Amino acid sequence: MRAPKYKALVDALAEQIRTGRLPAGHRLPTHRRLASAEGIALVTASRVYAELAAMGLISSEQGRGTFVRDLVVTPGEGISEREVAADAIDLSFNSPSVPGQAELLRQALRDLAGAGDLDALLRYQPHRGRGQDRAAVARHLRRRGLDVGRERILLVNGAQHGLAVTAMALFKPGDMIAVDAVSYYGFIVLARTLGLDLAPVPISGRGPDLDALESLCRSRRVRAIFTMPTMHNPLGLVYDEPQRTRLAAIARDHDVLIVEDASYAYLAENPPPPLATFAPERTVYVSSLSKSVASGLRIGFLAAPVELVPGFERVIRVTTWQTSALNSAIACRWMDDGTVDRLEDEKRLDAQARQAIADEVLAGLPSVRHPSSYFRWLPLPPDARPDRIAAALAGRRIAVSTGEPFAPVPPPPQALRLALGSVPLATLRTALDQVREAIDADQSR
Repeated sequence: MRAPKYKALVDALAEQIRTGRLPAGHRLPTHRRLASAEGIALVTASRVYAELAAMGLISSEQGRGTFVRDLVVTPGEGISEREVAADAIDLSFNSPSVPGQAELLRQALRDLAGAGDLDALLRYQPHRGRGQDRAAVARHLRRRGLDVGRERILLVNGAQHGLAVTAMALFKPGDMIAVDAVSYYGFIVLARTLGLDLAPVPISGRGPDLDALESLCRSRRVRAIFTMPTMHNPLGLVYDEPQRTRLAAIARDHDVLIVEDASYAYLAENPPPPLATFAPERTVYVSSLSKSVASGLRIGFLAAPVELVPGFERVIRVTTWQTSALNSAIACRWMDDGTVDRLEDEKRLDAQARQAIADEVLAGLPSVRHPSSYFRWLPLPPDARPDRIAAALAGRRIAVSTGEPFAPVPPPPQALRLALGSVPLATLRTALDQVREAIDADQSR
């Protein structure tokens, strides 16, 4: 069904504002002049401006006119970069936590204080991490189904740093990277920053359209595939083993690298083996403890083909020199003594409880989610306004994400992404009730 003309005009003006073609402070035409210029009724022109105001893009000043607002951050450049009020309920970013984590840290610090090698933690460390720490990571990954030696492991400052190290070491501006048509916003921002060319691949409930991926690899020089096969962010998908087998075969046939982001893989119960086991010679596996343990720990790790390790080391040296030895020591103790495994089990149960609440409150709305994930994707009908819904919720002190940051190329998907992992469980139902009300109100306009 063809969209109304006013909606097309709203979309066009919104795009000009977001891209800076209509800069902050720019005075827009009066309602009457807009109506005359666009050949629309005056009441329709007023509706266009009302929509833009509801999206938070313009503001009207009595006696002065209508102006483009000063956006805090360019939309699409990352969820965590936009400001969320201190008293807001944050459904835009996941920082999952379970009771008792602070006490675990307190005890870990006591244990380290009594360790004989405490002085060593104050000195410079190898760029890719101490040998004993990399061995602990290798043992941790072995329990996750990925059997690699410590010579293939590098410690980094979280998974996002791991992705940056990978991209800086392996790619150059203009390289084409295949990504899902809905993909992790952090990698999208990173790729744009480095001048990489993102090629979206259609994605469904099973995972990426591998026929489309193979066609892309045949017709274009694809340098790498970025994928999240176990607990996809934001869709919560877990690709089955045949999907992984074929994806690896396509990469091998066309000499394409694979970047596997496993940051949320711990939430999946008994998943297939990591994609890196299907194509170990060309896969860089990236993960961290930021979500499974604590975001402030800032410990991530790469498992890479051994010939790529020296290049990664050079990038670590020029970006951070090393990962904090103190953080690494705590993280590796927890990997070896079972603390990480226990926290991951607890957070998996926590995520399941949160999804169960969301299932109740959002019943009847289209949803894409995994029952053990911390995020939920809400597709919206074509005439819905995700920005308007997000703005309405912001007015209620609730922060949500639209689908825009997760789109590698325009147009953005008509959707909201809810992050369920940062809100106290007692608050979550009330917040989701507000989300439901805002969506219902938008659809009844």
